[in-house]
Amino acid sequence: MQTPATPTATSARVASARPRVRALALASAPALGIFVASRILVLGVFALVARVQHHALGHYLTRWDSRWYLEIARRGYADAIPHGHGAAAQVDLGFFPLLPTLIRFAHVLTRLSLPLAGEVVTSVAAAAAAVAAWWLVRDHFGESVATRATVLIFFSPAAVVFSFVYSEGLIITLASITLLALSRHRWIVAGVAAALATACDPVASAIFVPCALAAYTSWRGERDVRAWWAPGLAPLGIIGFFAYLWWHTGSPFSWYLAQRAGWQAGPMGTGIFYAIYRLSVHGVNDLNSLFKTGALVATIGVVVLWRRRRPPLTWSVYAGTVLLFGFLSPIVAISPRLLLRGFPLFAIVAAGVSRQRFYVIVTLSALALCVLTVASTTIAWTP
Repeated sequence: MQTPATPTATSARVASARPRVRALALASAPALGIFVASRILVLGVFALVARVQHHALGHYLTRWDSRWYLEIARRGYADAIPHGHGAAAQVDLGFFPLLPTLIRFAHVLTRLSLPLAGEVVTSVAAAAAAVAAWWLVRDHFGESVATRATVLIFFSPAAVVFSFVYSEGLIITLASITLLALSRHRWIVAGVAAALATACDPVASAIFVPCALAAYTSWRGERDVRAWWAPGLAPLGIIGFFAYLWWHTGSPFSWYLAQRAGWQAGPMGTGIFYAIYRLSVHGVNDLNSLFKTGALVATIGVVVLWRRRRPPLTWSVYAGTVLLFGFLSPIVAISPRLLLRGFPLFAIVAAGVSRQRFYVIVTLSALALCVLTVASTTIAWTP
């Protein structure tokens, strides 16, 4: 008969865990420092714009897609798609549920207003994303590359979204945990994290592919049947959301129909070509097309670097599947925001360029971040 642990034994285990926790916290400090520095830059730019335009700072942090997530947190989902196309047909059915669910929970728990609760949730998620991405890259490339990759992520042109009520922080956190768990054969952890990721955003469902690849590889090489937990659990987030929509609206395809009616009209697979065409017609006056075309060129450069410093195959297939979503979309194309979701791409750059080139890239990227931060106060540039 096993005797229960004595209070002294329990206290000893807690005491022995403290140094490990302290060590983990100290090791994560560079990632958190990068997160804080990037937010100081973004909020500083917003503060300058707010002073010029005579608005409160919060006015700029809950716009564009943020208002849809906050609306879902406030009232739940609509039960039908309005008639028409474009702005007249836009409805909250086009957005996934995990972020608004967490906002609602934080609102009830803390009694903060919904916008402030949304900012708290997304700020915590972004800080967690910095730490999770840092540890993921460190596991394969080491601390120096991990720090450089985190800098590239949080000073990338689209990194302003980490200060919005957007889902990128959650996606990067959960995808990083999934990829790290897969590398360590923690199959259930990987599956649960992936399932939560697929409840964040349709592009995040790309995380299913590395789960399936890792499971097949482990089963074929080691006959580890437990590996199938990862791909088995991974799609439950998106499946559960679509099942809810079926019950709530009468159609499991309500998200797709809402997106097509309100935002993503046009032939599938034309977004990249449309961005290039608009850039050729309007030039730098069309910031959307300029940055999407720039992101496409940057992606081609990353592919060249990938041939030199190949990351784990699970990273590659995840990032590749994310890019595939961009290629298929009629409006998203290869946007700076899409590249954030395919964040292992930044690790390839961090590992593949010299120190001097890294500093040049970070400087140009931070300048682009400032430009898009200002642009986000006037135009919707983050589809």
